[in-house]
Amino acid sequence: MSTLVHPEVQTTKDYLPLNGTDYVEFYVGNARQAAYFYRMAFGFSLVAYAGPETGVRDRASYVLQQGKIRFVLTTPLRPDGEIAAHVHLHGDGVRDVALWVDDARQAWKETTRRGARSVREPMELKDEFGVVKMSSIAAYGDTIHTFVERSDYHGAFMPGYRAEVGMSGVDPLARPVGLKYVDHMVGNVGWNEMNRWVDYYADILGFSLYQHFDDKDISTEYSALMSKVMANGNGRVKFPINEPAEGRRKSQIEEYLEFYHGPGVQHVAMATDDILETVGKLQDQGVAFLKVPHTYYTELEGRVGRIDEPIEELEKLGILVDRDDEGYMLQIFTKPVEDRPTLFYEIIQRKGSRSFGKGNFKALFEAIEREQELRGNL
Repeated sequence: MSTLVHPEVQTTKDYLPLNGTDYVEFYVGNARQAAYFYRMAFGFSLVAYAGPETGVRDRASYVLQQGKIRFVLTTPLRPDGEIAAHVHLHGDGVRDVALWVDDARQAWKETTRRGARSVREPMELKDEFGVVKMSSIAAYGDTIHTFVERSDYHGAFMPGYRAEVGMSGVDPLARPVGLKYVDHMVGNVGWNEMNRWVDYYADILGFSLYQHFDDKDISTEYSALMSKVMANGNGRVKFPINEPAEGRRKSQIEEYLEFYHGPGVQHVAMATDDILETVGKLQDQGVAFLKVPHTYYTELEGRVGRIDEPIEELEKLGILVDRDDEGYMLQIFTKPVEDRPTLFYEIIQRKGSRSFGKGNFKALFEAIEREQELRGNL
């Protein structure tokens, strides 16, 4: 059963105010090549860099940005150490979902007092552009959350990084597609682990239950999963958390856990104001998306009613539509962007709806299963 539990408004007990997602850091095998991919395919601009040339000896990091979305791609420069171990175990994947706060020390103090495991105690980084304050706590698997306080910083990213955009202020390789901000980020956890992490976000970070989907909502002939969506007080940060459910064959969550070797971020949903234009550009630039059958579109208007977008254009691009009592939303999912069937992306446009596409679940997960079957993992 699906329920909307937490409306997108300020709660009365938001003891950890969050301004939004500050950055998402990926640990990858080759950050230079990954940065090229995100610039050419997804349209991100290279804005900052850290590595041996800036005094960093163990890693290289490339900071990419489009709209309010900021990705940091970090690679190890030596075969030992935390970053290399992470890449060896998980492949390329999300290490850090950083959260923008007004007080990084207070955020760390409150969350560790409530039971979070500290990863990095509060610290300050300074350069000629100001100061950034940071602290970090552990989340599911090897994922962490870094609290970032940057109100007194005016550089490209943070101390230790050099600006990379040239005199023109434009990345010559980037081909922007209209991505605006992170709408939500989905984490996969193991069997019977969902409620543990729901409690973690409620008790440690003060989140509330936003929506809940069970195996009746998210199932096909072969597999099922369950999901609960947690949101912070002002609704700017939303974390759906998935776990496997019993099915006849291996679910997409089980496949992810097998190849990622544990819990982790499954996908990042990025918002746009014009999904037709955004997805058209992404496809032209080489991004591969999941497809659903023609019958999905013959039945679409009868299911969701009248919409602004031409249905033939939606079918051409493979975009899905769903409606709730507040409006409708359009969404599409990429195929995995790694060779391991782990991380992928969602492109989403909201026209009133604050839901997550419950009406699309069956068509979407059948499309995922077709890809699983091709990989021999269903």
